[in-house]
Amino acid sequence: MRGRTAALVSVLDQGAAGLTNILVLVLAARLSTASGFAEFSMVYLVFTVTLGLFMAYVGQELVLVRGGADTVATACRSALAFTGTAALATGAVLAASGGVVPPAGRALMALGAVLPVVLLQDAARYCFSVLGRPHHALLADGLRLVSTVSVLALQPAGASPARLVTAWGLAALPGLAAAVLLLRRPLAVGRTDLRRYGRRGHLGQRFVVEFAVGNGSSQLAVLALGLLGSPLAVGALRGASALFGPLNVFFGAANGFGPPLLNRLGGRAVVRATLLLGGALAVAGAAWGGVWWLLPDGWGRRVLGDTWPAVAALLPASTAQYTLMGLGVSALLTLRVLSPRETLPVQVVFSLLSVALLSAGYVLAGAVGAAWGLAGGSAAKALAAWVRVVLVRRRAAAPTASGDGAPAPARH
Repeated sequence: MRGRTAALVSVLDQGAAGLTNILVLVLAARLSTASGFAEFSMVYLVFTVTLGLFMAYVGQELVLVRGGADTVATACRSALAFTGTAALATGAVLAASGGVVPPAGRALMALGAVLPVVLLQDAARYCFSVLGRPHHALLADGLRLVSTVSVLALQPAGASPARLVTAWGLAALPGLAAAVLLLRRPLAVGRTDLRRYGRRGHLGQRFVVEFAVGNGSSQLAVLALGLLGSPLAVGALRGASALFGPLNVFFGAANGFGPPLLNRLGGRAVVRATLLLGGALAVAGAAWGGVWWLLPDGWGRRVLGDTWPAVAALLPASTAQYTLMGLGVSALLTLRVLSPRETLPVQVVFSLLSVALLSAGYVLAGAVGAAWGLAGGSAAKALAAWVRVVLVRRRAAAPTASGDGAPAPARH
């Protein structure tokens, strides 16, 4: 596919995958009681963290593979084989853990059973990306979206969290089957090499660290609130994240397709472009939250059912969080283009700060306090990232000559 067409199809695929995640939470909230959705949210959060770790270790490294058809095919076959094998082992651990985790034990066991299906289907997306076939990824993900919505819509009101998890997981089978069929021919020329994932220096190790300290730490902190505090708080926070799901799709698209476009610009032009992007994302976040704040309660209940009152109490904090996240995403995108090594320190320090603020907020004011803690963490990360951008630009603009006009001596 040509560049612009491939980019458009990739954005549509990102939208289909993001919309699936949003509708899973929305439909589960509508079908469940507040306590049932809290249990479902805890288990879905376990899946989200597991997916992030797998795709950081396997997927993000895979899309960087370059070479001939046999090299790419070997990388894809190896990625799928490793994902399937590791997913079976992880699923077995989760299923066993379900017997000793009272709040959502059966749902956790159900997640363990369907984990290989959903992880393999997602891993196939990365194979299509490196193969340059985004239209095939869109086909598989679109099929999964339709299947997931259809299957969950057929579940009865009051369905148990375990039943909802099972239905959601099995709904990925049509998308996985389509992906397998579409991958058979391009992967036929490759071989399987699982040893590459155990070698020292594997790029996935760095990506896992970035995910763990970036997104994973805050998600695990929310999960800890459910295990040690109130599962209802997890349900409220996840319900709020479902409402703001479209913003997450925009953030993902900016991170996925922004760097190639920004790399064509100069330093100042990059900063100007990302400032405009950050402003647009911030305005979108504020406007989206404002719409939900102004809508009558009846509309919210139609979307999230019994969970809506708890989510409505978080709207001011969540609106602030996503407004500030837009500024943070654009700043980190700027650093990724201008000086990629600058992003990890910001992610480590300020993601841990977000966890601390979330925990302190929960102790002081429950779920509402936790939501404001997340907003405070987003504000600190955005400010720190933009300060880094300013420092990087100053270093780039510093004179390269010594004080007497002669070229500065090279450093070895």
